[in-house]
Amino acid sequence: MTRLVDLTRRVESGMPTYPGDPAVDVTPHATHGADGYRVSRLELGTHAGTHVDAPSHTEADGRTLDSFDVDRFRFDARVVDCRDVGANGEIPPDAVPASDDDEEERGDGGGTEAMLVFRTGWADEWGTDRMTDHPYLAPETAERCAEAGYHVGTDALSPDPTGAESVPAHRALLGSERLIVENLRNLDAVPERFELLALPLRVDADGAPVRAVAWV
Repeated sequence: MTRLVDLTRRVESGMPTYPGDPAVDVTPHATHGADGYRVSRLELGTHAGTHVDAPSHTEADGRTLDSFDVDRFRFDARVVDCRDVGANGEIPPDAVPASDDDEEERGDGGGTEAMLVFRTGWADEWGTDRMTDHPYLAPETAERCAEAGYHVGTDALSPDPTGAESVPAHRALLGSERLIVENLRNLDAVPERFELLALPLRVDADGAPVRAVAWV
């Protein structure tokens, strides 16, 4: 049997955000008592919660979300367990599986894009003081992913160190038109390989929240 597993953070007022990003606010605009119907007002940044980064996030001439066909947000995902790396640690290049071996195991993938989902364990630190101390991809690791044709997902805030002045992992991946999905959760409920749908809001922007769902 197949089933859907939700890997998405709930969008709600006051939720954690990347330092310096807009706060999230979900407030009533109309109510049943006052208006006879309900409408909510949603304020948030394009990188709130579980979201996808488009190349224009870091690349001045990079593509925006609306320039990608919807099929590009369907991924043949493989979990890379990096929970032993630890706080503020670099995920080394040898964590990236050999692309030839991976392609043989994946087969044709049904037309899906290949993604490595780096499981750092930092989904458990969501909203804590340690949230920003997550492991991150060494620049060489991100370059190897891009060269091998992998998009990247992570259960942490970023594939780069949070708050760093430079973002080499973003630049390597987004500069090669490899998408990045951040703030995944519930990875303990999926097998090592699964199909991931990370469908963003249809907005022509540098990123957008997604409903990330594993088809297992």
